Amino acid sequence: MKISGFTMGKNALKLYYPMRQSVESILPLVDEFVVALGDSDEDDLTRAEIEDIGSEKIRIVDTVWDIEKYPRGMEHAHQTDLARELCTGDWLFYLQSDEVVHEKDLEPIRMRCEQLLQDREVEGLLFRYLHFWGDYEHVQDGHCWYRKEIRIVRNHPEIHSWESAQSFRRIPDFDGLNYRQQEGTYKLKVAEVNAEIFHYGWVRPPALMQTKIKAFNLNHRGRKKLEEQEVARHFDRGFDFGNLSKVTRYNGSHPAVMKSWMDRFDWKEQLRFSGPARSLNPVTSKHDKPKYRFLSWLEKRLPGDGRLGEFRNYIRLEK
Repeated sequence: MKISGFTMGKNALKLYYPMRQSVESILPLVDEFVVALGDSDEDDLTRAEIEDIGSEKIRIVDTVWDIEKYPRGMEHAHQTDLARELCTGDWLFYLQSDEVVHEKDLEPIRMRCEQLLQDREVEGLLFRYLHFWGDYEHVQDGHCWYRKEIRIVRNHPEIHSWESAQSFRRIPDFDGLNYRQQEGTYKLKVAEVNAEIFHYGWVRPPALMQTKIKAFNLNHRGRKKLEEQEVARHFDRGFDFGNLSKVTRYNGSHPAVMKSWMDRFDWKEQLRFSGPARSLNPVTSKHDKPKYRFLSWLEKRLPGDGRLGEFRNYIRLEK
């Protein structure tokens, strides 16, 4: 059995993505790791960080991003596919550059891959998610935050990254352009694995959080919309994460590879632990809108762990 790891990114270190830590977290598990590294700015040091890992398993592939050809976040999926296509393993383990795996989960993941290797009905593996928010002690677990997602897929030519690279679908005769197509696509049949993805995409100094959001909006909404937001002064102050005392607290351990990265945490005094629960930003976060705040409140009081109208981009098998 061979497992390939793959990821993609652009200006990762400059935008405060722990890409090196992400790669290192599953490096002991995989036989190779493909990194599609976009045309980053001269002051971005991501390449040096990845090269400094010093592993012969890692292959860096230089790419060019084209958000005109792949708008609405589809360049993320395109870049993911570029890395995926270079993988040679039986199983392909995808991590976004702000996602990290705990070392305690590596052996259960390997064993699950081994167990299901010959079961061709299983097209992917489903992971639980921890979405950290503001710092390393709080997580978002309300209605708007996906609880599970596919991160390991079979090495099959019809399996592609989908939409803005959050997930995967089987797309026969894919044209290589419309990563948001719905018709003619198929949800993957997946089995669960007893492991978690630590998602650190919303843990940054407030000023850098705004910089990341600007880059994200450029890729998803286009240059014109971003310029309108800049004129409206949406990014003139640091991002407000809201009253963190109202956010679910996390008391578990973090992946060991994150220690040096977490030691850089120095913005606690810029966070709020009182006042309004919602984030006081010019653009309201989806999870702060009244409809979704009510749904989150209701779901946490219902029996079981279900979500009302939860979107699931997979077909879960009982395996």
